[in-house]
Amino acid sequence: MTEGLFSPVELDDGDDERLSGFRLDRLEVYNWGTFDKRVWTFDVGARNGLLTGDIGSGKSTLVDAVSTLLLPAHRISYNKAAGAETKERSLRSYVMGFYKSERNEETGASRPVALRPGGTSYSVILGVFVNHGYDATVTLAQVFWRRDGDTGQPERFFAVADRDLSVVGDFSEFGTDITSLRRRLRKDGVRLFDAFPEYGRTYRRWLGIESEQAMELFHQTVAMKSVGNLNDFVRNHMLEPFDADSWTERIVSHFDDLTKAHEAVRRAEDQLAALGPLLTDCDTNDELTAEITALTDQRSALRYYFADRKAVLLTERIKLATGRREELLRKRKELGRLLDELRGEKMRLELERAGHGGNRLSQIETMIADLSEARDRRRDKAERFGRLLTEAGMEPVESAEQFAARRGEIAEAESAAETERSDHTNALNEVAVAEAELRNEAKELNDELTSLRSRDSSIPRRHLDLRQWLCAELALDAAALPFAGELIRIRPEEKAWEGAAERLLRSFALSLLVPETHYAAVSDWINDHHLGGRLVYYRVPRKVARHRPDADEGGRAARDQARDQGHRLLPMAGT
Repeated sequence: MTEGLFSPVELDDGDDERLSGFRLDRLEVYNWGTFDKRVWTFDVGARNGLLTGDIGSGKSTLVDAVSTLLLPAHRISYNKAAGAETKERSLRSYVMGFYKSERNEETGASRPVALRPGGTSYSVILGVFVNHGYDATVTLAQVFWRRDGDTGQPERFFAVADRDLSVVGDFSEFGTDITSLRRRLRKDGVRLFDAFPEYGRTYRRWLGIESEQAMELFHQTVAMKSVGNLNDFVRNHMLEPFDADSWTERIVSHFDDLTKAHEAVRRAEDQLAALGPLLTDCDTNDELTAEITALTDQRSALRYYFADRKAVLLTERIKLATGRREELLRKRKELGRLLDELRGEKMRLELERAGHGGNRLSQIETMIADLSEARDRRRDKAERFGRLLTEAGMEPVESAEQFAARRGEIAEAESAAETERSDHTNALNEVAVAEAELRNEAKELNDELTSLRSRDSSIPRRHLDLRQWLCAELALDAAALPFAGELIRIRPEEKAWEGAAERLLRSFALSLLVPETHYAAVSDWINDHHLGGRLVYYRVPRKVARHRPDADEGGRAARDQARDQGHRLLPMAGT
């Protein structure tokens, strides 16, 4: 039953009993065809299997289960293994469990009788494939169910897992809610699909089936009883049909097209050869045109070039004239001071000459002392100025012309230093603003951490302050309006999942649960106040909805689910 489906890679010698390649190890069906109400298992043991039995005992039913696992429903011819020429069985007949036909005496028509006519049951087919050479296991499963009054094909989903699954251990004890089964399978790491294409690509990749043609061959040969002629079998089932006549016509037509294309290429080459001199002349014309354009542009730019050069030269002359003017003004000032001194000296001499006084020597000594002091003071200033110039990286001053030049350089350096100081001041102000923002953010984080240490839950302080404000104005106890997150706890043995659970349930955990007795007051208060943010709150009714215990084997799971469901929450939101 598994021989030839997959191409195993022999990893060990022939004496090893382990078989390489994925092979069917076990097939399980539940509520499939006439296999009703319990799990039926066909153990192949990853080897060839022989399935025997009387007519109608269910051999074709199991073969169709394997075909359903591996092929899309629209490609399967059900009951083909029994030699049926028409579609006497379908996916719906297997899920409902048709086992006989019943004739209506009044109308004369016959209708099938089902083992599972209602919509409360479900069906499962499951196949476990193992690869002993790689010690790998892959499980494929499909779950079918019908809704009440649905006359079409049953609904289903597909499952693929890289471990050994079973119907009893993984597809039972979930009640009648298929959604609960899907949620539990996803939690256990099983990959689920709602459509066959993605499911087919996934299991072919996991089982190492490189081409979809292998599944087509499997579909064609799964229920074949005998091979009359091997050539006809290979031609009909393994090779695609080939239309030689049409291909011959296409080749002849293609040859004619090639001949026409060759003639067109030759004709184009002749045309290009004739147009060669014209293209050369065109290129020469383009080069000359480009050269003329460049020279014209240069001629047009001459006046702007000379104007720019003239401006540079005039600027240099203005700078030299300005320096000469400053130098002449300084000399004029010195000459004016010297003229004043000479005029004073002249007056003093005239008075001295007129008075013939005897205090001339004392005046000369006083003058010598004053001039010596002025000389020393000016020498100290000159030496200090020279040191400052050396520290600033400037040449020392030895003449009045150099002093005037240094004054201009010092003025430029002072302007640059003032600009740099302004830039540093602005940068310092920006850093101060950023520091203030970071201090505020750090203070908020420290306050939040302090608040978290003082309470058991991870509800943000802003939500807690908002609830405290609401309770203070409505005279309510904070315990009467809990957040959903305050009622959720992680089991100690599952502590590692606490962070992931908080991130996953954050939006729900920040929801406020409002009892029905306080709901009107809380809703009016929220609508009358600007909260500065979004607050989601739920009304918790007094009435607790419970499921009616079922009489079937899933009744206990349904009662547990009804007990755990609790109150029905009605969401609202305020800002």
